[in-house]
Amino acid sequence: MIELVIDQRRKDLGGFEVGRVLPYAKRRAVGPFVFFDHMGPVDMPAGLPRTVDVRPHPHIGISTLTYLFDGEITHRDSLGVQQDIRPAEVNWMTAGSGVTHSERFERARREGGRLEGIQAWVALPDGQEEIDPSFQHVGTTELPTWSEDGIKGRLAAGEAFGMKAGVSTFSPLHYLHLELEPGARFQTPTNHSESAVYVVSGLVEIDDGRPLGHGQMAVLEKKIASVVCALEPSTIMVLGGEPVGERFIDWNFVSSSKDRIEQAKADWRAGRMKLPDMDDQEFIPLPADPTPPANPMS
Repeated sequence: MIELVIDQRRKDLGGFEVGRVLPYAKRRAVGPFVFFDHMGPVDMPAGLPRTVDVRPHPHIGISTLTYLFDGEITHRDSLGVQQDIRPAEVNWMTAGSGVTHSERFERARREGGRLEGIQAWVALPDGQEEIDPSFQHVGTTELPTWSEDGIKGRLAAGEAFGMKAGVSTFSPLHYLHLELEPGARFQTPTNHSESAVYVVSGLVEIDDGRPLGHGQMAVLEKKIASVVCALEPSTIMVLGGEPVGERFIDWNFVSSSKDRIEQAKADWRAGRMKLPDMDDQEFIPLPADPTPPANPMS
């Protein structure tokens, strides 16, 4: 059964729009998922300006989970990693005590092309918010897939239906990508206390009730399985897990402590957070900062 429906809100990131779903005023998180952005779909022309890229910026207290349906993003971070992210792969960067990274559209700049994907933030549990930052890139061979009864599925992270993805997570969760043919029916997992269904494209019905279309997320009742029926060809993401407790979000910083967030803001403003090794010539200033930021360390 549906507890709440959340409609994406369009946000301009300075060159292209995303559909923001989480956090939402009436629902700050689903399990450990505290942020959920639908990037695109957008057709990027060859030669697009660098101003469209996401310049270096910081994070604390989370793992970022980037998953694409179309296109390519070049990731660079302060751990020295450079990695191209392609469809059906998982880019899992754990910020912990602090990391910086950039996301650039270099292939689209050369060739043009379509971009679509989801970026989610997974809050780190108590006792692990300040772990050392790390990075994982997980290819398609490490993500379990299945196909039956009009459903093509991939487990992108966590555990569900006896399967486990090759991503080292820090708390119980599930994150599934499903392609549904018209009439296909999928029963949501109940191995975690919270779960939600997000419609990337198409139209579905949950428990033979309210239709759910592009850009909508249905937060489901806790621990109760729901049946998702595709009314037309549809792509959905199913996400959930165990809550990690209250988390505060300010810009790109997430923590159980407001004081820790203020410290992170001060560190970024003062230039105490190292920029990506291979992308250290520019950065995103702290929003609405009344004083110009120092040049972060390279």
